[in-house]
This record gives sequence, C-alpha cells and structure tokens, in this order.
Amino acid sequence: MTFRQFQHMPLAQRASMTMALLLAICTLSTPSFADSLMSGEDEEFLRVEDAYQVMVELTDNQVEMSWTLAPGYYLYQHQFKLEANNGSEIERQDLKFKTGKRKFDEYFNKELEVYYYNTFVSSNLPSMPPPYELKITSQGCADAGLCYPPRKQFFHIAANGEIKELGASEISTRTATPAKNLIEPTGSTSPKGLAFSPTEAPENTPFLPIILLFALTGGLILNLMPCVFPVLSLKALSFASSNQEGHQQHLHGWAYTIGVVGSFVAAAAVILSAREAGEMLGWGFQLQHPVFVALLAYLFLVMALGLYGMFSFGTQFMGAGQSLTAGTGIKASFFTGVLAAVVASPCTAPFMASALGAALTQPVSIALLIFATLGLGMALPFLALSYSPQLANFLPKPGAWMETLKQALAFPLLATSIWLLWVLGNQTGSDGTALVLAGGLLICFALWLLRFSPTRTASKAILSALIITSLLAAAHFTWKIRNFKANSEADTYAQWETFTYDGLEALRAQGRPVFINLTADWCITCKLNEQVAFSSQTFFNYAQEQDVVLMIGDWTNPNDDIAKLLKQYKRSGIPLYMMFPARKNAPPEILPQILTTGDVTEAIDRAFQ
Repeated sequence: MTFRQFQHMPLAQRASMTMALLLAICTLSTPSFADSLMSGEDEEFLRVEDAYQVMVELTDNQVEMSWTLAPGYYLYQHQFKLEANNGSEIERQDLKFKTGKRKFDEYFNKELEVYYYNTFVSSNLPSMPPPYELKITSQGCADAGLCYPPRKQFFHIAANGEIKELGASEISTRTATPAKNLIEPTGSTSPKGLAFSPTEAPENTPFLPIILLFALTGGLILNLMPCVFPVLSLKALSFASSNQEGHQQHLHGWAYTIGVVGSFVAAAAVILSAREAGEMLGWGFQLQHPVFVALLAYLFLVMALGLYGMFSFGTQFMGAGQSLTAGTGIKASFFTGVLAAVVASPCTAPFMASALGAALTQPVSIALLIFATLGLGMALPFLALSYSPQLANFLPKPGAWMETLKQALAFPLLATSIWLLWVLGNQTGSDGTALVLAGGLLICFALWLLRFSPTRTASKAILSALIITSLLAAAHFTWKIRNFKANSEADTYAQWETFTYDGLEALRAQGRPVFINLTADWCITCKLNEQVAFSSQTFFNYAQEQDVVLMIGDWTNPNDDIAKLLKQYKRSGIPLYMMFPARKNAPPEILPQILTTGDVTEAIDRAFQ
C-alpha cells in the first residue's frame, strides 16, 4: 500500500490500521521470531530424545539414572522428578544429585544449578514391590536459545527386575488416587511451579453444578467492575439509540455473547495448554508480563481518547480498532464482546476465584465448561437486554446527555490506565514506566496527526512517515521494557517475613503458627484488604502477642514458591490468606478474599483452639 492510498482512506479506517500496525509490530517481536531472524534458517536444534538420553538401572537399594547430554545442551536440577506407580498408589521419590554448574537462567529468570555433558541422579528403591512403572520428568535447554518443555519418560519394571522403556502406545492408563495413596518422601524436592494434571485432581471435588453456579455468578459480577462497566454501558446505549427489530436485536445479543464466551474459552485453552506443559498459570497471569500490561494501558488510553472525541469513531463504542467494534453490524457486537473479555482480565469477582480454582484442577472438558460459564455470566445482562422489551424500557431515551455520559465514562478508563502504569512501575521500575509513557505519548501524537488531511503529495508522505515512525518507536519502547526489573527498595512490609515455601515448611516443623498473605500489585482486592485489614496496628500487636509469624508473598512477577503453594491448595489465583495453626501438620484455615481486621484476629484465635 502506498502513502497516497493510505491518505485517501477514511479517517476512522486509518486509525484502525495504525493501531493494528502497533499490535502487529509487538507480536512480530516475540523471541522466537527475533531469534529466527538473527540465527538464520540454517540453525537447527536436536530433537529432545537426541539431546538428552538416560539409562536406568536398579541396584539392591537404589534407582540409578545416568544422563548423557549433547554438547551445548543442559538439564535443570530442580526439574528432575521420579515417580513410581503400581496402579493403586503413586510414590514420589527423593532424588540425590551430583554437584552441577551454577548458571543464571533467563528462562526462569534466576540462578539455577544445571548439568552439561553428563550427570548421575539416584534415589532409594520404591517401597512397593514390582511390577510398577517409573515416570522420569526432566527439562533442559540449549545454549543457542531453545528451551524444551518438561519431558516425561516411562519405564516398566517387571517382577523379575527387567527394565523396559515404554513408547507412547505402551504407557499404562492406570492411575492412583493421590488424595488417599500419594506417598511423599521426606524433604521432597519435587519441581516447583507444576500444575495438577487431571489424574491428580483432589478427591471430594465440589459438585459440578455448584461450581458452574459460582462461575455464572462471578461472570455476572464482572460487569460491575470499573474496567468492564463502561463497555457494557456504551453497548447498552447503542441499543437505546437504535430502531432495530426484535430478531435483529437477538442476533446482536448472541454475537456479543459468542465474542465473550469465545474469548474466555480461548484464554482457558492457553492456560490449560500451559498446565499440560508444566507451567503454573491462573487468572490474571497475563499481568505478570510487562509488555502485556503496557499494551493494556495503551488500549485503555486510546479508548478514553476516543470517548473524548480526539478521533471520530461515531456514537458507538470505541475500541482499539474502530472497524471491529464500532458500527451497528453483527461483527461490531461480536468484537465488542471480545474486547469486553480482554479488559476484564485484571478483575477477579467474588465467587470467580472458587470456580477458577476448581477449573484448573479438572479434566480439560470440565475446565473449558467452567470457563465458558464464566463468559456466559458476563454476557448474560446484554443477552437478556436483547430479548426482553421490559428491560429495554428501563433504558434512558437518547439525547444530548449521551455525549456527556460518554465523556464521563472515559475517566474510569484513564484511572485503569494509571493503575496499570503503577503495576508496571513495580515490575520494571521508573525507567520502564517512563518508556511506556513515552510510547503512550507517541501513540497520542500519531492519532492527532490523523486529524490532518493535506492535499499536497509531499505533505501526505511526510504525514504518513511521521505516523508510522511514531508507532514503530512506541512499539520499540514497549518491547524494550520486557527485560527491565524494578530496583530493590526498602521493605515496606517491615513486620512481615518474605514468604518462601521452604521457610514455611521449617516454621511448620517447629510448630509455629503462621499467617500467609499472597498479594500482587495488580490485585485490586489485595490492596483493598491491605488498607482495611492489615494497616491497623491492632492487627500487628495481636499477632505479636500470640507469637504468630506473618509471611507475605508478592506475585506481581512470577514466583515459583507461590505457584507451588497455590498448586498444593488447589487455588488458581490471589488474594489467598491462610492461617496455619500451631499444631504440626494441621491443615490451614483459608480465609475469605475480602477481610477485616476482626476476621484475621478471629482466625488467629481459632488457630490456638
């Protein structure tokens, strides 16, 4: 497309294309794309079975695994795992390692112990008699930049001690019931951050209709969140100003519903795929990635500017792409539903957390059903509006006041953008926030330039070049922040200990009562509770009198220890508040997500009963 063709497009279409260009630049800047450009087409990586080979032997009292690694490839110590399964119980083995090499790993973003060329891993023999199957889990990377997903290998141990590696078609489908028969070794060093597989779902799963009811209720309440309500309100106003027949309104309602539900199911597919690959993801996991936070801040900014009339997107709801969400067509309703689901990602409504926690521990089909029900709950008000004339009668009549309301609805969008920038500042520091602010300024500059329509060819070319350059610079600034880290600051939680999984286990072994507070800068409910329940000196004095250890875990950025705790107690996200009693091995009390100081002090009292 030439500059001349670009300039002769309608103003709204040019705005849509410029925003699409910005998002495309960021998408094409993914590591795999950039690496492929830099490395060239001749770069080849070994297959995982060629890069890492293991030989398993059984001695009188040990399982011995000898690993041979191709040059330039390494394995992570903390990702090794060994399980024995005889169909009635699963026994996880405590592993013994040789000393490896310390290496700062960009994949996990911390220093880890890894092995090159070869290593030897061993464990005690399982307590169960053969025959049984051994499942060996490992994960490795190549120095050239490729990281493989966790790999599982299966070996059949016959009654006579013979060992046979099993192919995919030979792996037994038998499963144990971990809630009854899972045997954990003392001091287990099982990998952090692994999510439950469907066969490891806890016993006594809540009744499915109750879970679906929670999901539906949580989706309904999402509409009241400040990041979602303007979307629903403006779409409702479009109904009020239209003269469509009943059948046509029904189609709009279903298009919006399909957009919302489809987006929730797509998000579920990403989360469940990552679960199968060994990652620990939950609702809101996108906000752990600074680039996504920045793009979301830009989205809210552009939406607000559209509501203020900086660029003309008509009287319908404005989004990042006018060609998708504006207008009166069925397509506009569908993509408005998609956008509503996207902007809902920072919010976790009451009842929603329980439904999500159950979804992430269930088989894929049930998990997808729960996510679809969440989406249906969110879309239900608009769908009902499209069917019920009585509800439509409650809508205000169109008039000049709609323009005022439209502009008023821009303020919560700007407030959300400010909050996202605050989250970003805690992730990337002031330098990262400054780059994103500069990117936002460049986007505003590009949108402002779209207001001009010069007649001279040279002026058109200069204008187009300025618009494209501004968006490319904004994309560059945004992608650059992915490696920024916030500077360490003085601990604002002076009376709290930093949560680590090993630290919690040590305190539990001593019989100490422990209160856990899992929070994040992007968790609005968490910050509200900090002001209401945890800011009072009464709370700290009472905890000190009872000798309760206060531990706080910050999930603003990915944290393996927090992921492990969430996995252990079948929770998909935060806030999570847990009161561990003074008695060893006693189960913790999980507190509600909205707290007062009294709720916490009463939980402390119950911990000593």
